[in-house]
Amino acid sequence: MAMNVILLERVAKLGQMGDVVSVREGYARNFLLPQKKALWASEANVKAFEDQKQQLQARNEETKKEAEKTAADLDGKQFIVIRSASDGGSLYGSVTTRDIAESAKEAGFDIDRKQVRLHTPIKDLGLHKAEVLLHPEVEIEVELNVARSPEEAELQAQGKSIQQLAAEEEAAAEFEIQELFDEIGAAQLDELETETEQATEEPSVQEKEELDEKLDRE
Repeated sequence: MAMNVILLERVAKLGQMGDVVSVREGYARNFLLPQKKALWASEANVKAFEDQKQQLQARNEETKKEAEKTAADLDGKQFIVIRSASDGGSLYGSVTTRDIAESAKEAGFDIDRKQVRLHTPIKDLGLHKAEVLLHPEVEIEVELNVARSPEEAELQAQGKSIQQLAAEEEAAAEFEIQELFDEIGAAQLDELETETEQATEEPSVQEKEELDEKLDRE
């Protein structure tokens, strides 16, 4: 069932402040009215809105300016979220709008989880985007750096994915193993050369005399 409401602020895909629009009754009762984004479009409410329209517009403009100031500092910011994850990068759980709001607050930005929007759940390590609605007319985007440690987050901020980090660690381990084998091989070669030198070394005068005496006796 559709009902007419008068909007008290801009609502995306519906209209601007003061517009009378037709919406589903459930949407109005469960969202628009409790959030004070609209009123039933009765004659009394429409008249009351017209009487207060200038005050409402002035208040909206003031809150919009405050939101724009925050947006100038917050837009594009990156926040680090530390989480446990598998070697493949899958989180043991997910990053929620509450986590994002708390990360922003730790950085000095006072936002509410209800202002944060995620198009898809964050369930993997890496860099992710989230939208923050600071005002009905002011929306910005922030970045979440989800990592298992601050060191890993720093590498991800440089553009390295969890797959690249794993490949680099594997390559480093293989290099260390190869170096170890090279050192062992070099040591064995030195030992073999020493034994060969000893075996081919010219006998001393005394050894020659002893050998000659032995031959004479025989």
